[in-house]
Amino acid sequence: MENHDNSVNSVKGLLMQHGIKQTSQRIEIGRTLLSCPQHLSADQILCNVNQDNELVSKATVYNTLNLFVEKGLVRQVIVDSGKVFYDSNIIHHFHLYNEDTGELMDYEAGSLQLDDLSDLPENTVLSGIAIIIKVRNKT
Repeated sequence: MENHDNSVNSVKGLLMQHGIKQTSQRIEIGRTLLSCPQHLSADQILCNVNQDNELVSKATVYNTLNLFVEKGLVRQVIVDSGKVFYDSNIIHHFHLYNEDTGELMDYEAGSLQLDDLSDLPENTVLSGIAIIIKVRNKT
């Protein structure tokens, strides 16, 4: 998303562009996640949305995020089975995950080189690459 704008009209326009029916909950979740390039967990989004008295359920947040991922509005970044983030930057890039702080950061794709991937198993095609580089703080 080139223009991260959390205005209601901007979010409504994005939902419409991605074929997503507009509801007040989806608009508020969109305003929270799409306001700037960021990585948020479902719990962080739930907390942010509900601090403004919107009273959105956890199930609604998860269902909305899954819909946003399905429609290509955001990317899901799975660090491990217990750590899932939603990324408002859908342009291809890699990630750094700090295991000590729990922070997920963008890592410029140009600074990481991949070898030729032409030797994939027979009858398969590359559908994407997701790289998460895990780091720890120096002690």
